Amino acid sequence: MADNIKEIEQYEDAEIIVEPQEMERWQNKAKDYVDNPVKTENLLTEALKKADNNKNRDVIQSIWDKIQLLFSLLKDWLNGDYRTISKTAIISVIAGLIYFVSPVDLVPDWIAALGLVDDAAVLGLIFNQLDKELTKYKKWKSPEF
Repeated sequence: MADNIKEIEQYEDAEIIVEPQEMERWQNKAKDYVDNPVKTENLLTEALKKADNNKNRDVIQSIWDKIQLLFSLLKDWLNGDYRTISKTAIISVIAGLIYFVSPVDLVPDWIAALGLVDDAAVLGLIFNQLDKELTKYKKWKSPEF
């Protein structure tokens, strides 16, 4: 399993795993969610379940705190409690979660040991892209995080 974490670390730039046009496809799907709170809430619920079901796998454990922060941000945005984030950033969050829950991605989730590596790498890309936004949110949310 440690090798899986190394694989994620080597994919600091997830475009190695996911082509730019593929990310654009996920972002276009995410645009349908932004104005549909029910659809976004269902996505968040599905992502929470998948993360919880896989939280003991090394690849998810290594980014668990950041995943929880991302989920919390989206939940607070959905509830209207936190709106100090751009629509573009929310679309990126949603796109990452759509990819995360999708059974059809580069490495299918049912493949033992590797199935979540691409999902974690894409989430890593989202974490990197939204680092300032996540830091700002974390300060707002404190002391919970």
